[in-house]
Amino acid sequence: MKELLRRLWKEEEGQGMAEYGLILALVALAVIVALGILGGRISAKITNVTEALG
Repeated sequence: MKELLRRLWKEEEGQGMAEYGLILALVALAVIVALGILGGRISAKITNVTEALG
């Protein structure tokens, strides 16, 4: 059991992918929050431009 824990602690093969996954999840969360905060303003701007062109 002690050897298994030591081997699991030293192996790093899957850690890189886990870190990339965590970074991707944080970026996705930031985009979702930003769109939630700015969504109304962006929609209003698009409506104003559409009305000005039409």
